[in-house]
Amino acid sequence: MSYTDAHLTDILKRTRTIAVVGVSMNPVRPSYYVARYLGLKGFTVIPVNPGHAGKSLFGQTVRATLHDCPDSVDMVDIFRRSEHVPPIVDDALERFPKLRTIWMQIGVAHADAARKAEDRGIDVIQNRCPKIEYQRLFGELRMGGFNTGVISSKL
Repeated sequence: MSYTDAHLTDILKRTRTIAVVGVSMNPVRPSYYVARYLGLKGFTVIPVNPGHAGKSLFGQTVRATLHDCPDSVDMVDIFRRSEHVPPIVDDALERFPKLRTIWMQIGVAHADAARKAEDRGIDVIQNRCPKIEYQRLFGELRMGGFNTGVISSKL
């Protein structure tokens, strides 16, 4: 699971609408602050969590399933344990005509589900975080003491 910076950058630049599966309403949970960050960066974030369906989060209604999300989703970001990935990928492949990326968070990977999506022409990223990759690739991690290798005059 090695990804080039160019590949990750392309995915993040082309993505517009992200369904975040397993998002939490708790602001100290990683799924919450990753989804919030992505929304602040201009992505439309659709929260998906059956335990909180109907509530509002980041100006969006929390959806129970991917089937309740709008057609415009082009990335599904998975915050669920690896063993829960296959049905999520199946639902995403069935539901979204514009789907281009399945992204599995840090610690989440499933080779068979990834292969199934890739066989349908979908980009799959496993065991990575789009928030961290966005910050790293667009020069924002330097504020946290990380050397991103990105030279920028942006303060």
